[in-house]
Amino acid sequence: MNINWKIRELTAEEQAAAERLSAELEISSVAGRILAERGIRTAAEARAYIRPSLDSLHDPFLMRDMGKAVDRLCRAIDNHERIMVYGDYDVDGTTAVALMYSFLRTQTDNLIYYIPDRYTEGYGISTKGIDTAKEKGCTLVIALDCGIKAVEKMDYADSIGVDFIICDHHTPGDIIPRAVAVLNMKRADCLYPFKELSGCGVGFKLVQAYAQRRGIAMQEVYRLLPLLAMSIASDIVPVTGENRILAFYGLRALNAQPSVGIQAIMKVAGIEDKVITINDLVYKIGPRINAAGRIKSGAEAVRLLITDDAEAALRFAQDIDSYNQDRRDYDSKTTDEALEQLQKDPLNAGKHTTVVYSPEWHKGVVGIAASRLTETYYRPTIVLTAGEDDIISGSARSVSDFDIYTAIDSCRDLLTNFGGHKFAAGLSMHLKDLPEFKQRFEAYVAAHITPEQQVPTLEIEAEVELSDMNWKMYKILQCLEPFGPGNERPLFLCRNLINNRNTRAVSDGRHLHLDLTDRMVAMDGIAFGLGEMANHLQNGHSVDVCFYLEENSYRGRTTLQMNAQDIKKNE
Repeated sequence: MNINWKIRELTAEEQAAAERLSAELEISSVAGRILAERGIRTAAEARAYIRPSLDSLHDPFLMRDMGKAVDRLCRAIDNHERIMVYGDYDVDGTTAVALMYSFLRTQTDNLIYYIPDRYTEGYGISTKGIDTAKEKGCTLVIALDCGIKAVEKMDYADSIGVDFIICDHHTPGDIIPRAVAVLNMKRADCLYPFKELSGCGVGFKLVQAYAQRRGIAMQEVYRLLPLLAMSIASDIVPVTGENRILAFYGLRALNAQPSVGIQAIMKVAGIEDKVITINDLVYKIGPRINAAGRIKSGAEAVRLLITDDAEAALRFAQDIDSYNQDRRDYDSKTTDEALEQLQKDPLNAGKHTTVVYSPEWHKGVVGIAASRLTETYYRPTIVLTAGEDDIISGSARSVSDFDIYTAIDSCRDLLTNFGGHKFAAGLSMHLKDLPEFKQRFEAYVAAHITPEQQVPTLEIEAEVELSDMNWKMYKILQCLEPFGPGNERPLFLCRNLINNRNTRAVSDGRHLHLDLTDRMVAMDGIAFGLGEMANHLQNGHSVDVCFYLEENSYRGRTTLQMNAQDIKKNE
C-alpha cells in the first residue's frame, strides 16, 4: 500500500520558539523543534511539560451536574442505600467500574457492581440491568462509560424508583437523559475546560469531587490512577491536557506499586519485570482485559482488578489470558472470511467504504476485524454479525481524519441503535435494511471523504541526520512521554541511507534487519513487513527511511536503533 509522507511545517512563531528553546535549554535544533510543535514557547513551559503536576487538574465541580451528583452520592452513603456501579464491558468501562468500586468500598459496604452481557444485553444501559438494580435493592446506580443516549431507559428507571448518575464521554444525542445527574463534558451546556476525558476519567472526576466535599486526602484518590492510565491508553483518547497528567502519574504509580490484579495480568503477559509504558497498556494489558468482555464477561475483568488476593488474582488472570487466545483465533477467522468476502465482490475495488456481514462471526471481535480491514483497504469500515431476532449489530472504524460517526448518523433512520465518536462507533439495524444502509453509507462517504483521507499518511516530526539520533535526544524524547493521540511519538525522516554491512531479510524474508549509514554514522534497526527491500539495499542503492528512535537491549548491551515505519527507494 502506498503511504504518503508529510513533514510538519513550522509556523514563523514555532520556528522562533524552536530556536529560542534550543539556545535557552542547550539542546539540538531538532529537540527545540519537537518542543515547539507541542505548543511550548518558553523554557519554563518546557520544564512544566516535562514535569506535569497533579495540581494542574481542573476543579471537578466545573463539570455540569457535578454538584447534583455529589449531593446524591453523599445522601446514598449517609443513608446506607445500596449502590450499583454499572459499566460497559470494554477496558474503559471495566476500569471505570473497578476504580469507582474500589473507592466507594472505603465509604460503604452496601455496594455491588454490574457489567451487561455483550451478547444478550448489548452496549449501554439495559432494561435487565435496571431490573437487576431494583431486585437487588439498589436505589442509586452510577453508570460509567455509557448512558448518554439512554433517554427511554432513564424514564423507565425513574418509574420504578431507581436513580442514576451517568458518567459518560461519548457524543450526546439531541436529548439529554433525565437522570439525577449527567456528567459528560461534551454536553453543549457543559463548560468543563477539557473535553477529551475517557469514561473512566469522568468517573475519576466524580470520585475527586466527592473526596473534596468529604475532606478525603487526594492521595486516596490518586492511588487509583493506574486504572485510569489503562483506560486512557486503551480507549485511544488524546494524551493531552488532563489525560497526559493522569496517564503520567498513573504509569508512575503502576510501575512503583501495581495492585494485586494488575501484577497478575502483567505476569501472564510476560511483562512483570519491565518498566511498563503506554504501549504495554495498549498491546499487552488492554487486549487481555478486553478479552473478558469479548469472549466471556466483562465482570471477570472487574473481579481481577479489584481483588486483594494474590492467588485468586493469578487464577483470574490466567482465565483472562486464555480468553485472549480465543479472541485471537476468532479475530483471525473473522478477518480471513471478511477478506475473502470482499475479494469475491466484483464492485469492491471501486468503493469508498467496506461493509461486510456474516451471521457466523463472533460479536466480540467484529471491532478488531474492522480495524484489520481498515489497515488492508484504508477506508471507513463496518463489520456486522447476527444479534437477537432479525437485528444485526457491529462496529465501525474510520481512517485518517474522516468522521465516521457523522456518516453513520446520516443513516440513523435505518438504525435501531448507534453510538460512538469520530473514529469508532457501534451500530445495529434490522437485517432487511442492510442493503439500503450499504448504499446510503457508501454515497455519504463518497461525497464527503477527501482524496487525502483515502491514503494513509505518516506525519513526520522532523527531517534529521543520523548524528542527531543520540542518547541526549533519546533522553529528551523520554521526557515527552507518555505518547499517544495528540502527543504522538516523534517520527523522523533520514534520507539517502545505504547498507553499512549487515542489512538483511529476516523471519523468512518478511522483515528487514537494518544496518544503515549516511557515510558518517551507522545505526541498526528493524523494519517489520519490509523484507523485500533487502535486495535493493544489498545492491548498493540508497533509501529514505521514516522511523521512530528506540532502545534495544540484547545480550546485556543496550543501543539505540531505528524502528522503520516505511522505506522508500532511491533508484
